[in-house]
Parts: sequence; structure tokens; C-alpha cells
Amino acid sequence: MRAPTGDQYELEFGDLTATVTQVAAGIRTLRFAGVDLIEPFDEDATPPSADGIVLVPWPNRVKDGVWELDGVPQRLALTEPALGNASHGLLRHRPYTLVERTDSSVTQAAAIYPEAGYPFILDTTVTHELDTEGLTVTHTITNRGARSAPVAVGAHPYLRIGDVPAGQLTLTVQAGARFVTDDRLNVTGETPVAGTPYDLSEGGRVSDLDLNDGFGDLQERPEHVLSADDGRRLVLWGDPSFAYVQLFTHRAFATKEKGDVALAIEPMTAPANALNTGTGLRWLEPEETWTLSWGIRPEGFAGDSYLASWG
Repeated sequence: MRAPTGDQYELEFGDLTATVTQVAAGIRTLRFAGVDLIEPFDEDATPPSADGIVLVPWPNRVKDGVWELDGVPQRLALTEPALGNASHGLLRHRPYTLVERTDSSVTQAAAIYPEAGYPFILDTTVTHELDTEGLTVTHTITNRGARSAPVAVGAHPYLRIGDVPAGQLTLTVQAGARFVTDDRLNVTGETPVAGTPYDLSEGGRVSDLDLNDGFGDLQERPEHVLSADDGRRLVLWGDPSFAYVQLFTHRAFATKEKGDVALAIEPMTAPANALNTGTGLRWLEPEETWTLSWGIRPEGFAGDSYLASWG
């Protein structure tokens, strides 16, 4: 029988292993010496709450699924019907095509053709690679149409450190601003985090946080850190293109095995509703290609000599 997420690509490098899926080019498992570094899900399941998927050509929400192109309203499918928004792009349920495969890496490709609300043609690839830096994910997007195309990129991993309940971990994020939202999670403004409970520069216990918020004013090369009391850490890093991050403490996703909360740290090149606001949006000219990377680096995990270079 075929898995709901299509073909499964098993990667290995030293004690690092990962499973990457054909549908949504998602990360279904990521482990070091058998220790889970993300929230896994079963092969016979679909990604719960967008677990591990790629978000293209926009991450997060487009308010009412409507935006304007040259003064003409564009109406996207409302893929978040409960809140009346278009959410997480156009490839979250689509299969990718295998381009290249090694023991420690896989590259997949997917095309976007004109559809309601997004009249553009894009070629996209995603490469997942395990090496001494942990997991590196590299995206390319090429505009194959005759006019410039608006594009943003994101990803949706839920991080964890083995069997430590996520609520007992500490999250550290160097962000200067937070995007304020309404009751439909649509952005209504931006505000500094200094002096507020949203300032995570000194770290915050995940169990004390209640987040479904976008953050900006990050470091040029952002690093978001999830740490356990025993010294183990996960660093989710991005190149300068990933100038925004969404933090989501998802209690409905939690299970007895996961604890009372799951934590998504979502690297993004633009915040919610970028097709309307233009914030962080990149317009690709015809035949222009954009290449960008993010990754997850474990630190302080014992068991393999190459980890010495990770801190």
C-alpha cells in the first residue's frame, strides 16, 4: 500500500537519520542516535497540523484568501476554512518528483502552475541533507512565467529533544518585534517585544508560553535555540533570507508520549499576509532563481566523535 505522504526517503549520516516524504517534501522523522529531534508521525498518517512540511509560495495566512495584483483582486482557495483564510501555500498536499538521491541527501522538485488566486508559473526544488552540521534544507524557486511573481518560503517543523516533554524545554529567540493578530490570527500590527512576555532573548520555559505568533527584527543569520536542562540543544538556523519566524505552542497536537504541548519553530522569509502587505515578499523576475537555506543543528549530544565540532 502507498503511504499517505508518498515515497519515503530514508537518510543517514553517522548517528543522524531522517525520513523525508514525497508529499509536501516533508520531514517525517529526524533522529540522533535514536533520539527524536522533531515530532515524528507514522508512515500511515498524514502530517498532523502541518508537521514538517514545506510552505511555498507563501507561509502562514492570507487574510480572507484575497490579495490584489495590479489592482485586480486575486481569490485563493480558503484552505483554513474555520478561520476563513488561505494557509501555507500551494504545495502542502502535492507530491514532489525525485531529482537526486544519495545515502545522506535527497533533492525533490515540484512545479506550480497558474490557479485561482495565483496566476504564476514556478519551478521549485527542496534538498534535505545530513552532514556534520546536522540537517540542512536548501530551497530553490525559479520563475518560469513571463511576468514577475511574488514568492515567500517557510517550513513547519515541531522540535523536541528525545523523551523530554516539550514543556520542560527552554526556548530562546533573539527577536525585536512581534506581529499582533486578531481572533482569526490575521496580522493587525507590529510591536516591540522588549519589556513584554514575548521577549525570549533570555529564554522562556515552553510550558509557560502561549504562542501562535510571528516575530521579526531578527539577527542577520537567525538562530533559534531549544534547550534541555541536561545541556542538549537544538539550533534552528536560517540564512539572511529567513528574516521572520512563527512560534506555535500547540497543545491540541500534544499526546501522552509528547507531553502537554508541542512546539513549532517555523522559519519564514515573510510574515503572515505578505501577499497583501508586501512585508518580506520577494518578486522574482522571469527566469530568476532564488536559493536559500535553513537547518537544524544538534549540540551537546553524546555518541559520535564528529559532534565535537558542534560545541
